[in-house]
Amino acid sequence: MRLEGKTALVTGGASGFGAGIVRKFLAEGARVAIADINAEAANDFAAGLGDQAFAVAVDVSRNDSVAAMAKTVLERFSGLDILVNNAGITHLPAAMEDISEEDFDRVLAVNTKSVYLTARHFVPVMKQKRAGAILNVASTAGVSPRPRLSWYNCSKGWMITATKSMAVELAPSGVRVNAINPVAGETPLLKSFMGEDTPEIRAKFLSTIPLGRFSTPEDMGNAACFLCSDEAAMITGVTMEVDGGRCI
Repeated sequence: MRLEGKTALVTGGASGFGAGIVRKFLAEGARVAIADINAEAANDFAAGLGDQAFAVAVDVSRNDSVAAMAKTVLERFSGLDILVNNAGITHLPAAMEDISEEDFDRVLAVNTKSVYLTARHFVPVMKQKRAGAILNVASTAGVSPRPRLSWYNCSKGWMITATKSMAVELAPSGVRVNAINPVAGETPLLKSFMGEDTPEIRAKFLSTIPLGRFSTPEDMGNAACFLCSDEAAMITGVTMEVDGGRCI
């Protein structure tokens, strides 16, 4: 029960890595708000998790939507201890010059602007309390970029730098900020990263991961739980690879 008595918000929490983080946080005693653009999926997921979880709809790329979510969460929890910026998207693999402006704008809005928007609405609450943990779900793509995913790679590199910058600025206020860098995993985004899902392409991806498997939502939940718990009280500004050795 490492998170007993804590309140947490996980964006993109209805599926993939977000769902793994939600399940782990609940198992460790936290109350969790599951924020997702897919309101139906979030509600269905929360309904099966008991009264310690609830769903809230949000488009993390829009300030009005994030503001409404923050109001709901802060009223429900009377504050917030843990913020997980997990919501993310990618563009399909292609030459950098062939990615549409629409796709570029959407990737940057969801993967980077969302971190700015949640900071606007939750950091003041954590500063006032002089405590809190923020976790950004970045990617190995921000450390060791894959070709043909250039603008996605860039968005995750931004998240890594944002994590370090946030950590330095918020440390005097008692707020810790860390990130995890997953390798490709069994999530709804996997096919988008690969372009198409075939045994040959899966084998090519797996050949770059020394431990020989994709990451799982459970892997992310375990790493997130540690970094957001009091066990990590002296850890801030870290971007932890949870990647089976890919970035070695």
